[in-house]
Amino acid sequence: MAVNALKRNAVLTAALVCVGVTGLAGCGDKGSDEPFAGQSADDIAAKAVKATRDANSVRIAGTAKPQGAPQSITTDFQVDEKDNCTGTMSMQQAKADVRQIDQTVFIKGNEKFWQTALQGQPGTDKVIGKLQDKWVKSQPGDNSTQGMCDKQSVIAAMDSDKSARKGMKRGETTKVDGKEALVLTKEKSGGEKLTMYVATEGEPYILKSVTEGGKQPGEATFSDYNAKVQVEQPPAGEVVDPKTVAANG
Repeated sequence: MAVNALKRNAVLTAALVCVGVTGLAGCGDKGSDEPFAGQSADDIAAKAVKATRDANSVRIAGTAKPQGAPQSITTDFQVDEKDNCTGTMSMQQAKADVRQIDQTVFIKGNEKFWQTALQGQPGTDKVIGKLQDKWVKSQPGDNSTQGMCDKQSVIAAMDSDKSARKGMKRGETTKVDGKEALVLTKEKSGGEKLTMYVATEGEPYILKSVTEGGKQPGEATFSDYNAKVQVEQPPAGEVVDPKTVAANG
């Protein structure tokens, strides 16, 4: 029961992250002004995706309403290439902390989180009492949490469809959290608009992405590139095995 709930929330979290990166590798128009003088939107976007993918770590924070989700989901994850991850996710009053060390994921949700996750399942009240405010542990290879904190799989979504790198337009420069960024935009059928903000100083990292309209509107910011991700092992007395809880529930 708890394992299925973790799987559902992992899917929603993955959907949010993908909203923040889908369609961001587009291009088309050529620019002649600084920054990126003489480079097309195609070249700039490709370099931004590569720089973001090659970073040792990144913090991805955003809000989106994945298709099928009842409410918008907010996440804030800091991940690295060594499978270390720490962050939070929430939906209205439902909140959860997430930690990953190597391949083991720990999720600590409040009562509302587990009520939402386990809604409609038998024995919910008994299970919630054992799960809320505890660190629910998944084993390495557990499909219920696989990919939740995988930096490379997240960034790979930017580069999965080369055909998406067509039709973006180069815009003006602006600032994202105090850093100068070049704006790239793309308008798709159905009124959906994609906007990508690329750092103009240092590495051309993606600083922000926005999806307006369409089936999965949302936005994500990318920051703290290459910062060390420090994850503390949850105290043993606060960790529960969802399979044991389900068996004894």
